[in-house]
Amino acid sequence: MTAQAAAAREHAVVIGLEVHVQLETRSKIFCGCSTDLADAEPNTHTCPTCLGLPGALPALNEAAVAAAIKLAKAIDADVPEETRFHRKNYYYPDLPKNFQITQYDAPLCRDGALEVTVADETREIGIERAHLEEDPGSLQHAGGGGGIDTAEYTLVDYNRAGVPLMEVVTEPDFREPGEVRAFLATLEEVLEYLGIFDGGRDGSLRVDANVSLIPESERSAGGEVGPDALAAANRTEVKNISSHKGAEKALAYEVTRQRNAVERGRTIAQETRHWDESRGVTVSMRSKEAEKDYRYFGEADLPVLRVANWVEEIEIPELPDARRERFRAKYGLSEATARKLTATRAVADFYERVADRFDPDLAATWVADTLLGELNYRDLTIADVEGRLDEFVGLIELVAEGEITEKNAEEVVLRAMLDEGDRPDVVVEREGLGTAGGEEIERAVAAAIDENPEAVADFYAGEDGALNFLVGQVMGATGGSADPGAVNERLRAALDDG
Repeated sequence: MTAQAAAAREHAVVIGLEVHVQLETRSKIFCGCSTDLADAEPNTHTCPTCLGLPGALPALNEAAVAAAIKLAKAIDADVPEETRFHRKNYYYPDLPKNFQITQYDAPLCRDGALEVTVADETREIGIERAHLEEDPGSLQHAGGGGGIDTAEYTLVDYNRAGVPLMEVVTEPDFREPGEVRAFLATLEEVLEYLGIFDGGRDGSLRVDANVSLIPESERSAGGEVGPDALAAANRTEVKNISSHKGAEKALAYEVTRQRNAVERGRTIAQETRHWDESRGVTVSMRSKEAEKDYRYFGEADLPVLRVANWVEEIEIPELPDARRERFRAKYGLSEATARKLTATRAVADFYERVADRFDPDLAATWVADTLLGELNYRDLTIADVEGRLDEFVGLIELVAEGEITEKNAEEVVLRAMLDEGDRPDVVVEREGLGTAGGEEIERAVAAAIDENPEAVADFYAGEDGALNFLVGQVMGATGGSADPGAVNERLRAALDDG
């Protein structure tokens, strides 16, 4: 191994994140334009304020401020007595005013933390700040493969300009890309529980990551990297990351690129790079701006914001980790099942409503395994069936009361409910799925024994699979409408009597 290659391996990876979260509000942060952009034609949700036309004045959206305070409480962050907005000046085609209204040295939240579990190890990620700002518009690169560096032309849509953003800035506490993916998943869980974020919205969470390689000699005995070492290292910013998996892939590529550069004796440039997801590479965009390049100054059209007294007034719900622990204690669920049932607030709420009516383990099996499995297969979520709780409860009751078999409930009725929108009783009647009666089962059991003497002989010889074969014959004869447990018992009784 060359000395340069050895040096590359002796560098620690240091990663910090800037996570841009679109907040769930009905209108934009400084005007009344709707944020419901899913099916909107380009440049139709705009007004003089979000387009930055002369004379238009901003008015702050109270719901956006409340959302930021909810996050502050969830991550145990400080909310200062006074906060204010600034103008961040730069030119880019998606920024109609040529400046962005944001918060500079007086953010709404400071010094929070979020616990993250990676490979069964839990540790705390520091959150330096979370502040409010307006989203720019969106660019669509067209032709030439659609890449930022290959497109033939670019279209601009200002519908997104002015949508409320919360930028969550972490401490440089990440040491490998997998930790970043776990953090983003945890953060998104918390935001969704707070009711201030919808992960289903296009572009609702975007990540910029700062990556540095620090010589191991600059780390403390405890593995910490000091501010002087960070300041001395050249930092690369990776932009255009839009998913948890994308973040892990982009950072794995960037870390490898930087290590390879060090091995070749090259200096890591301080620059901003674009993550090209289609090619799986980062591409140089520009040299990294310094803070002074943005020429921050106070936003004169918005007054100082004093909201510290809101902190006690604004309530937040039970958060994912706390709900997970309560599910384990109250319902006796395993860690894996509790985690699956608390992955989103909607799933957890749905489960508790079912568990109020049935045994918790039965409810967990139906919701966590059966229902979620069928929904995932169809690319649906609990939100798509939230209004049909009574129908699903009715389906479980049909099984619990022996009206239909569990197999038919799962494989016929539930699938028809999801695919065709039918009620369970309608499907049962249409498909003739009522549970087979005692006489029908007795006849099928007798026929199975008479018609399969070899399997009967194998059963008496102690072969375990013989009984399962005979159960299958009875189930086939009854069209799957018999209860497998009852069939098993009747077969054993008949064979013992024989």
